[in-house]
Amino acid sequence: MSKSVESRVSVGRTTDARQLNSAYHRRVAFPSELGNSTSRQLSDTSPTLIVPVGSTEQHGPHLPLDTDTRIAGAVARAVIERLTAADGDTRWLLAPPICYGASGEHEGFPGTVSVGTPALRLWLVEYGRSAANWASRLVFLNGHGGNVEALAAATALLRYENRDAAWLSCLAAGGDAHAGHTETSVLLHLSPEVVSTEHVLPGNSAPLAELMPQLRAGGVAAVSEVGILGDPTTATAAAGARIFADMVDDCVERITRWTANRDGMLT
Repeated sequence: MSKSVESRVSVGRTTDARQLNSAYHRRVAFPSELGNSTSRQLSDTSPTLIVPVGSTEQHGPHLPLDTDTRIAGAVARAVIERLTAADGDTRWLLAPPICYGASGEHEGFPGTVSVGTPALRLWLVEYGRSAANWASRLVFLNGHGGNVEALAAATALLRYENRDAAWLSCLAAGGDAHAGHTETSVLLHLSPEVVSTEHVLPGNSAPLAELMPQLRAGGVAAVSEVGILGDPTTATAAAGARIFADMVDDCVERITRWTANRDGMLT
């Protein structure tokens, strides 16, 4: 290769590199979802990342396996919309959901995939450590009660390591435990097409505290042959809309306060 040609190639490579690098610093619209973002869009930003945490587990014969993930994701999206509307200068970013959790109590039913508490804890810790390299804050928004132990342990460690992480759950005051009135109503509101209404039937409606010894010993199958703790026959879309709104309101309030207990749960 002649020196003149080599010089032109070298200049071209340098120019291309400068153009590529400069692309990361052009002002672009801030995205609302991590999965649809590019590194260029997130360059020189410091967003708060909200991560829905759900499960893949049985929810009776009438609700899909991704019920917890579906609800957590919808609540997280609505929370970001509310927070963005309230403070246009705050950068809120929705992460793809974590779809598998600690669901060992549902192992007696087909379709359940549980990774267990130790694996989920480690996964959340490594997730937080990595995301904290570019996100200013990290919020795990939980849709499954079995994930709480892992979330508390992982978030407490992340905070001990000086990472601004926290977690909270989608809560419904007075709600039943699993695949009953509460979750069925919310799914009728969010995704009525996935609810198999022809297969709705009542489950075990005894108080959870009363069922807990059997649940710990034999899982949900030990207390409900159909995998339901509650009564989905009373569920309605209108009730689901109210419950969902309450979940969103509660999460917005707690995230806005940003006051965490010793386990990193927002209160």
